Amino acid sequence: MNQIPDPNVVFPNEYKTSVFLKNVITAPNIFVGDYTYYDDPVNPTAFEQNNVLFNWPEFGDRLVIGKFCAIASGTKFIMGPANHRTSSISTYPFAVFGGAWGENVPPHLEQLPHKGDIIVGNDVWIGRESVIMPGVTIGDGAIVAAYSVVVKNVAPYTVVGGNPAKPLKKRFDDELIRLLLQLKWWDFAPQKLAEFVPVLCDSDLTSVQKTIEAMLKE
Repeated sequence: MNQIPDPNVVFPNEYKTSVFLKNVITAPNIFVGDYTYYDDPVNPTAFEQNNVLFNWPEFGDRLVIGKFCAIASGTKFIMGPANHRTSSISTYPFAVFGGAWGENVPPHLEQLPHKGDIIVGNDVWIGRESVIMPGVTIGDGAIVAAYSVVVKNVAPYTVVGGNPAKPLKKRFDDELIRLLLQLKWWDFAPQKLAEFVPVLCDSDLTSVQKTIEAMLKE
């Protein structure tokens, strides 16, 4: 029997353009699940430096990405410190430049609005050069079209696109979505998942739904 892919390697195949992302992350506020990969023909291992922007862990927000996500080249996650103060008459970051300006205003990070964590569910596909803004949650099974700017939450198994990204369609009907969210196949044990892969790749959704219904009754 062929070996099950190892989620703990950096490069999962011979092409060296994709990395299993959790294995190249060092920031204490970035969390990535097994088998989620980032693809980049130049330097995929530099994801944390090039694709997670304005990340200051002391600010308190997190980037949480689930399992089995596919993140295309150039995707950017904009963290909370990218924001400017908006509660006052000027948005200019005087504190950043020090001197008398820095002495006369509160510390910079304390003035910034907190949008919350960026949460990406499981089995999410994010298209090339997309931008994910602070505080956004993207549900399980969602698809973000290439070059989209996601400023609002995305429901599970929904396709969004554009700037700002808007819902384009649901991937499946409500019942199949409900079953998939109940099944949580991404949490299967390795051998069970390997055996289930043919179902995950089957385009006969009627057959797939019957299989899942039977599994959930076991």
